Amino acid sequence: MHLLAESLQAAEYPHQVINGSISGETTGGGLARLPQALDTHEPEVVVIELGGNDGLRGYPTDRVRDNLRQMVELSLSRDAKVLLVGMQIPPNYGPRYTLAFSTLYEHIAEETGVALVPFFLEKVALTPGLMQSDGIHPTAEAQPLLLETLWAHLEPLLES
Repeated sequence: MHLLAESLQAAEYPHQVINGSISGETTGGGLARLPQALDTHEPEVVVIELGGNDGLRGYPTDRVRDNLRQMVELSLSRDAKVLLVGMQIPPNYGPRYTLAFSTLYEHIAEETGVALVPFFLEKVALTPGLMQSDGIHPTAEAQPLLLETLWAHLEPLLES
């Protein structure tokens, strides 16, 4: 979040970063907390980057999709622009589940008309040294690349 705040300031955008994330959060938890966050902060832009923990726990993709769609719709109903950040899960969950999981973000973006980062970890997931030993979480060295990935999709929302 620090790098994003610095980028906003350097580009002279008036926006502030409000980090509403909780480590280990699922889409259900995010959905439960979102209405109060929208009331409290009245954001112009909402970045939704959730679902990875749901996938790693093997939650039904229909539940993940419904929770994310509700989060998008709640944000849009408050006149916020939304950036949905897609995730993928490791292939050991089986081809049917991993495909259903990875495509749910694209479907939500198409159905709701929101901006989409197809896969947040695209530039770092398979690069040695940019993922922690668990193979799931990026390292500190990966953060500038993650910002680059996010910024390419976020900046157009800030300008419109």
